[in-house]
Amino acid sequence: MGMPRLAFNAITIGAPDPLALADFYARLLGRTVTTKSGPAPGDPPEAGFAKIASDGTELELNFEYERRWRTPVWPAQPDRPFATQHLDIQVDDLDAAVAHAIAQGAVLAETQPQSDVRVLFDPAGHPFCLYL
Repeated sequence: MGMPRLAFNAITIGAPDPLALADFYARLLGRTVTTKSGPAPGDPPEAGFAKIASDGTELELNFEYERRWRTPVWPAQPDRPFATQHLDIQVDDLDAAVAHAIAQGAVLAETQPQSDVRVLFDPAGHPFCLYL
């Protein structure tokens, strides 16, 4: 039997308010939130699911409610929640992209380990990188 077809096409991000986080990334990336659903019965009003569909050239981004959300700490610290992944976003003008991200609600990290990369945090506290 041969290898089955496997295609990587989406990333799902857990968040305490997935609809708001989807709106942030839509503004940041200049894309559209294509799917939104509210909370399941018994969940708080900020629960739900949202999607930024792919145009065929980029990954689809999904955002789902995480009931036990704890904001990650970056860089990692002992006995604190840490990010297990982050988004890397290529840009052509790092300073302009950082200014745009901050205007959308991102926060610049204090630690910046590389001159051609900027680490920021989205409104839920996930780190993401803008890079040349």
